[in-house]
Amino acid sequence: MAADNPRPAGTPTDGRPARRPLPGGRFAARGSLTGTLVKVALLGLFTALGIWAVLPLYVAGNWWGIALTVAVVALVYWVYLSGRTVPAKYLVPGVVLLMAFQILPVLYTMSTSLTNMSDGHRGTKEQAVRSIEAFSVVRTDGSEEYTLTVATKGDPETGDLVFLLTDEERQAYAGDADGLEELTGATVEDTGKVSEAFGYTLLSPNEVNARSDELQEFAVPTGEGSGIRSSGLSSAFEGSALRVYDADCDCVEDRETGTVYTADDDRGAFYDEDGERLAQGWQVGVGFDNFLRFLVDPTFATAFFGTLVWNIAFAASVTFLVFVLGLAVAMTLHAPRLRGKTAYRILVVLPYAMSSLAMYLLWRDMFNADFGLFNRMLGLEVDWLGDPWAARAAVILANVWLGYPYMFLVATGALQAIPRELSQAARLDGAGPWQAFRYVTLPLLMVAMTPILISTFAFNFNNFNAVWLLTQGGPFTSDGTMAGGATDLLITYTYRLAFSEATAQYGYAAAMSVMIFVIVSVMSVISLRRSKALQEVDR
Repeated sequence: MAADNPRPAGTPTDGRPARRPLPGGRFAARGSLTGTLVKVALLGLFTALGIWAVLPLYVAGNWWGIALTVAVVALVYWVYLSGRTVPAKYLVPGVVLLMAFQILPVLYTMSTSLTNMSDGHRGTKEQAVRSIEAFSVVRTDGSEEYTLTVATKGDPETGDLVFLLTDEERQAYAGDADGLEELTGATVEDTGKVSEAFGYTLLSPNEVNARSDELQEFAVPTGEGSGIRSSGLSSAFEGSALRVYDADCDCVEDRETGTVYTADDDRGAFYDEDGERLAQGWQVGVGFDNFLRFLVDPTFATAFFGTLVWNIAFAASVTFLVFVLGLAVAMTLHAPRLRGKTAYRILVVLPYAMSSLAMYLLWRDMFNADFGLFNRMLGLEVDWLGDPWAARAAVILANVWLGYPYMFLVATGALQAIPRELSQAARLDGAGPWQAFRYVTLPLLMVAMTPILISTFAFNFNNFNAVWLLTQGGPFTSDGTMAGGATDLLITYTYRLAFSEATAQYGYAAAMSVMIFVIVSVMSVISLRRSKALQEVDR
């Protein structure tokens, strides 16, 4: 009988069916090896980015930044080399990027808004004292001379100036606003010039000339009552200071004039009896004083509220006009019997496909009062960018032209999602074309387009390029740029306060940035809450 029922090949002796090997075992092993190699490569790349971030922090002596960078790298290694942190593998990249590009900048801006940080009020009181003494240095008999190489920490145009100095014994030093230190690992030429130094960017003659004004005011403190200043572009000298700090009276005495400047720790500066202060001060906390200037200081309060009203009017008018124009064009091209829809849509989308930066510059030239296209073609003599109301109209017109194609694309997609049967049913019930659009099509459109309109308003509220490339916030009144220009948005006014003034007011600009954030957030939240009523249309 056993011969009549042979056991199938591979069947175990206990009668159970044999287990088949899992398919693709060899390929699974290959996939596991590939995944491991990809993981190693990505972790290596992330480690290289961490080292790249640590190097400038080390040069600047920012130990807190180094500790934070090392902690992030260690966290990434722990998450991706551990088998117990599967959810974190998906959350860590987003959280790290959110912290780096959103939360930390916002926290830094908020902390800056509570200080008097500005040109002359960046460092500590000790740094301010060293700068005051160094800036007043004059050459004396027997002053030691150095061969000078001008460099920066970072970008040649905006980085902090550094003196790379070589003495007679060819010993190299690096001097900045904090003092002088020996420079190791530098390459010194036969002429004494430094040709290479780790962590510093050497400036070319043209770059030095571009920052000649800063160079004339820059000095390296070397001790009490002494400092190093440049003498031309290739040499420097160490001299004595005319203004010396006295710790007993907490004041600075000008040895040449005899004037005494007493420290005011609340305002972070030295003042004489007449209320005149030295240019070099130090950073102190001012609480909410920067925010109170919106209400108390007449100049800033007038500029802020005037700019805010125009800012809201600009954002609202541009958003409304691009919506109306984009929807009108979309409705026209949505007609079923219209021929050549593709060609028309390409022509309509062309402004959106072009570079907005180039288009803003082109519109600026077209609004030129002397040779602009508008005045020449229409026979007008309008000073488009010189008259306040004409400039505002020009800014709105240019942004409507650049913005309506986007709204056209959104409206076209929303219209195609609405069944035509709804409009036909309304017509059968006796509704005219306007009534069918008003009570059927438009409510359904607004369900999809309301969030787009809110985001468009927020974008236009902070549309820096829209104003800066056309008018730079002008035209300005006789009060100057501190009072704000006729077309200034809050963002352009903030930029001018922070970067375009002789005494850049970073603290006040940071407070303005916080206010902009609060205003846009409140408006967006209110708009989104009110738009919830449109959700009933879909039910």
